[in-house]
Amino acid sequence: MTSKFNIDGEAVRKLAEILVETDLSEIEYEDNGSRIYVSRKANIQTAVMPQMPTSPASAPTPVAAPQATDWAKHPGAVRSPMVGTVYLSPEPGAANFIKLGDIITTGQTLLIVEAMKVMNQIKAPHAGKITQLFVTDTSPVEYDEPLMIIE
Repeated sequence: MTSKFNIDGEAVRKLAEILVETDLSEIEYEDNGSRIYVSRKANIQTAVMPQMPTSPASAPTPVAAPQATDWAKHPGAVRSPMVGTVYLSPEPGAANFIKLGDIITTGQTLLIVEAMKVMNQIKAPHAGKITQLFVTDTSPVEYDEPLMIIE
């Protein structure tokens, strides 16, 4: 006999919030034989050092690596509340919810993150202009990954 495990999306969201509030990297919850495990990945950044052309008469000049922008720390960053797949429109062939440069209002649907066959609408936390868009339609996202910047 097999039993079906029902996912409690609200419980997953609460656990994800606890991860952020406590700065933990993973958390597990068990109740009546059902277990939920939530983890988040660490942000890894790399910097590229450009090569400078050199002439035979001159020695190479050291160049500082460009500063990588940590978009997750930007005050206007909208981050993914879960691991899933991004959908920029409500259904295939429909117009996208938003695009770069749009002026949006608080509570406006920005995109959908599908997690375990559940379509989760991601709403604007505040009004503003979309100045950066980091995801494309059907791209996978990780928990807490920046999706866009609203300024």
